[in-house]
Amino acid sequence: MKVRQNVIKSIRDFFDTRDFVLIDSPMFTGNAVEGTTTLFETEYFNRSAYLTQSGQLYQEAGAMAFGKTYCFGPCFRAEKSKTRKHLTEFWMVEPEMAFYDLKDNMDLIEEFIVHIVSQSIENCKEELKILERDITLLEKVKSPFPRITYDEAVKLLHDNGQEFKYGSDFGAPDEELIASKFDSPVMIHSWPHETKAFYMKRDDSDKLALGVDVIAPEGYGEIVGGGQREDDHDTLVKRIEDHGLPLSAFKWYLDLRKYGSVTHSGFGLGLERTVSWICGIDHVRQTIPFPRTMGRLEP
Repeated sequence: MKVRQNVIKSIRDFFDTRDFVLIDSPMFTGNAVEGTTTLFETEYFNRSAYLTQSGQLYQEAGAMAFGKTYCFGPCFRAEKSKTRKHLTEFWMVEPEMAFYDLKDNMDLIEEFIVHIVSQSIENCKEELKILERDITLLEKVKSPFPRITYDEAVKLLHDNGQEFKYGSDFGAPDEELIASKFDSPVMIHSWPHETKAFYMKRDDSDKLALGVDVIAPEGYGEIVGGGQREDDHDTLVKRIEDHGLPLSAFKWYLDLRKYGSVTHSGFGLGLERTVSWICGIDHVRQTIPFPRTMGRLEP
């Protein structure tokens, strides 16, 4: 918990000293962000509402007003997953930046992760010692991070004898193999658009999404997901329809593009996965005092 507290402080310090404005995104939403199958639905007076999967869409509105904003709070995913990397309720920090393309976004992510790790090493020496954490592995986390495309990651898997179907998302064994080839977190970008959310902008070929996932070393999996956002109104309407989502729920989101927009990007970092990696512990539930999983609702 002390390491967690330090990581939270280092996250807030990072954004607060770089002119980001804290904009709190709501916990109740009327729409899905990451897909309708992982939503917690609840009654909301005379209609349905959902516990938020992400504060990103609201941060896009914030970035249009202030240039750079972030939110930091709990998110909820109704995935029926029992892995050591999943929680039903978790905390995520989500910055959004106007006039940032994918490269600008990756540069900021890299600077951000290096900051968190260096602050943890500096301020949590005693705690990490008690946890028997091998700090030499954390000390290897330095810029520049390796940056590979999705295609290069798939080739790496195939070259190492791993069976993998192109167009799929990476599973835990895939992420672990990829990460084992690098000392620092590895950034995987330029994904087949079918694997990414409706709001992700595509490259000029219209085949690749301008997204990036960051895989932590030592088998801790994805700690960051982000990318460049679609800024064209008509294109975004088509993407929402293609994903079978109701346009009415996204009217306010579409209005951000209706009279023009700007290039913008953002990402989300999962606090618990990041803390589990920094602490070198086995299960993400150890990084939050009262974890919520499929079979755990109390205390």
